[in-house]
Amino acid sequence: MELRVDKHVEFIKSLEKKKDFDSMVMEHLRMNGAYWGLTALDLMGCREDVDDAKVISWLLQCKHDCGGFSGNIGHDPHILYTLSAVQILAIYDRMELLDSDKAASYIASLQQEDGSFAGDEWGEIDTRFSYCALCCLSLLKRLDVINVEKAVDYIASCKNFDGGFGSIPGGESHAGQIFCCVSALAIAGALHHIDKDLLGWWLCERQVKSGGLNGRPEKQPDVCYSWWVLSSLVTLGRVDWIDKEKLKTFILDCQDTEEGGISDRPNDAVDVFHTFFGVAGLSLLDYPGLKRIDAVYALPVDVVKRIFG
Repeated sequence: MELRVDKHVEFIKSLEKKKDFDSMVMEHLRMNGAYWGLTALDLMGCREDVDDAKVISWLLQCKHDCGGFSGNIGHDPHILYTLSAVQILAIYDRMELLDSDKAASYIASLQQEDGSFAGDEWGEIDTRFSYCALCCLSLLKRLDVINVEKAVDYIASCKNFDGGFGSIPGGESHAGQIFCCVSALAIAGALHHIDKDLLGWWLCERQVKSGGLNGRPEKQPDVCYSWWVLSSLVTLGRVDWIDKEKLKTFILDCQDTEEGGISDRPNDAVDVFHTFFGVAGLSLLDYPGLKRIDAVYALPVDVVKRIFG
């Protein structure tokens, strides 16, 4: 089976016009959805299919005076949506539309005394937010505004006996959190905190008989872990420890070949989240015709090279 690029492009383009229940429920995640859809289109070489000016105009309406971005117009700012906004502007090469000082100040205001980061003013702590902070500030070239050493120490404190990482110290190892911690440490130049063989083994054990990857032991495979697990293995230099061909087949089997889009597992309902992570996973697997995605920044490699030279 081949990747149905034409169908997936049409599926992503159709999402903007949908006004059904699912789209209303996901309204608060629209900034993430825009990033997922736009990046998937870029990886497939079809970004020109979207009205750039319309996306940027909407995105700027989600910017708050504090420097952060919300998931949609009229919603509260959050570090998750701020990163997606920065990533979108990076793809468009329009970073000058940001007030980088304000954005950096907003992110710095979320760092806690122990080095962790809150997601917003309400104070939830999660290693996802540590990644968002370091990734965002790195793209803005403003890592100087936070205490990077403390941020690294906090992430290291979330490491478990199995080599993995949790959302907080003592939290269960989870592939999504592992991506966040591994990538944040990579950005900070602190991968020495990781036992690469121990964690690499835990990650490659996530592959099940179907070829798909799960996020934790005894769980079902899910296309999104084609990104969370695979990207970490790439960063750790252990990607050859899994059966790449079987994973590729699993992702392709999750396509809706008639209406487009990719689902979590074969024959389930498709969505933009799994469509992006499926395409991103195939990109890491060097699928023919796809642009290469950076395993740490979750952006096309050409975008990352443009920013950092």
